Amino acid sequence: MAIASQTAAAPTLIGSVQRALRLLEAVASHPDGAPAKQLARETGLPLPTTYHLLRTLTHEGYLLRDKGAFHLGEAAARLARGGAVQNRRTKIEDSLARWRDEIGVPVYFALYRDGEIELIAVADTANAPAVEEWADFRETGHAHAIGQCLLGQLDQRSRQDHLDRHRVEALTPYTVRNRRMLLDRLDGLGRMEPLVERQEYALGTVCAAIPLTVGSTAATLAISLPLHQQERLLPAIERLRSEIGGLFSSFALSISI
Repeated sequence: MAIASQTAAAPTLIGSVQRALRLLEAVASHPDGAPAKQLARETGLPLPTTYHLLRTLTHEGYLLRDKGAFHLGEAAARLARGGAVQNRRTKIEDSLARWRDEIGVPVYFALYRDGEIELIAVADTANAPAVEEWADFRETGHAHAIGQCLLGQLDQRSRQDHLDRHRVEALTPYTVRNRRMLLDRLDGLGRMEPLVERQEYALGTVCAAIPLTVGSTAATLAISLPLHQQERLLPAIERLRSEIGGLFSSFALSISI
C-alpha cells in the first residue's frame, strides 16, 4: 500500500514541476508582466492550478506580483546568472584545453578579484599534470608566477594592501627572500612582459605567466613545466602570447564570473 502511494506521488510531483516551469517560461516571454488569466490561457493550465503555482512561485521569490501582473523575481534571475556563468566558464575551459593540447603544457587562467588571487580554471593531462597546490595559491602569490603576474598589474596601494595581508615568506630555497626584493622585481617588469618563476613555489617546477588586463581587472594566463624541461618554457609562453588576441574575447567574458 505504501509503495503504491509513493509511486503515485512521484509523477504528481514531476508534473507540478513541469507546470511551474511552463509558467516561468510564459512569464519570461512578457517583459511587462502578465496577469494570471492570460498565463493560464497561454500554458493551457486550469485557472485554480495557475493561481496555486503563481502563489508558490511568488512566495519562493521566483516571481513578483505588481498591479495584478506577474514578473520574474530575483530567484529566477539568479538561475539565469548561474547558467550564464557556467557557460562562460565552459568556454574558458575549452580554450585552455585547446592550448594545452597544442602546446603540450598545463595552462592556467586566474584573476585578481576583491583583493584576492583567484584561480578560475586549469587544463592539464596525466602526462602533463598541473602544479599541485600544496600551499594555498591565494596566500602565496609572492611565490608563484600567477600571483606575481597579477600583483605586477596592481597599483601601488592595492599591491601594498595585498602584501600587508599575505606576508612574503620562503616556500623553497628559491623563493624571493623578502618584500623589498619582490617589489623591485615587480617594478622592473615590462607592460606585457611574461613573468618567469623557477622553483619558487614548488621544487622541480618552472612557470611563466602572461599579464592580461581587461578594464580594471588584472588577469593572467600561465603555464608550467618540470624543471628538466625548462628549455621549453619560454618558447611555449611566447607561442601563447602571440595568440593572445584570438583568446581575448573568451577570457574577457570570464571577468564577471
